[in-house]
Amino acid sequence: MKVNQAEFVISAVGPSQYPEDALPEIALAGRSNVGKSSLINCLISRKNLARTSSQPGKTQTLNYYKVNQDLYFVDLPGYGYAKVSKTKREQWGKFIENYLLNRETLRLVMQLVDLRHPPSKDDQAMYEWLRHNDVPVLVVATKADKIPKSQWAKHLKIVRETLGMDKGVQPLMFSSELTLGKDELWGILEQAIAYGEPEVEAAEAPAGTIETNEEVIQREPS
Repeated sequence: MKVNQAEFVISAVGPSQYPEDALPEIALAGRSNVGKSSLINCLISRKNLARTSSQPGKTQTLNYYKVNQDLYFVDLPGYGYAKVSKTKREQWGKFIENYLLNRETLRLVMQLVDLRHPPSKDDQAMYEWLRHNDVPVLVVATKADKIPKSQWAKHLKIVRETLGMDKGVQPLMFSSELTLGKDELWGILEQAIAYGEPEVEAAEAPAGTIETNEEVIQREPS
């Protein structure tokens, strides 16, 4: 996809603020500081459209970024930040859960994990929850530039095994600094939102059709 226009639209605190133009949505989930903003900026070839909070864990909203007239990236609040109270985490959890389960225009969740480290318990819980609820998910392993290329395969295997991913399903390795994985990721996202297909077909597609996109994210390990 050639990005001609990208803009921040709204920091939504509830369904009443969500956009109503029915464009498909791609959500980004992950721990604070995993690189969600950097990934968005890399995909749209902009440096500072999506900005990282100066206080990780502070963001309590769904940040909507509109790309062309084709889709929204929806940046979810980061999870796993120690300084956030248990009560606040529970509130965020219900807020995010409601969006992920009930947002009709949601097409795919990109769950970002840090390639340098084994996925945390929060990462594991999020992945298990998404799979249990049949929410289409693509695991993106970020910050590949921070470790030697010779270690990539080893770390990808750790991510895959720690999350308990199905055989044949491979995390997508990504680096915002190197733009590594950018073209492959766009290809997956285009298929997830049925980019380029006639609007009538997209509108008439059954609600469960997105489940077939698991074929997109089930790639044989290289």
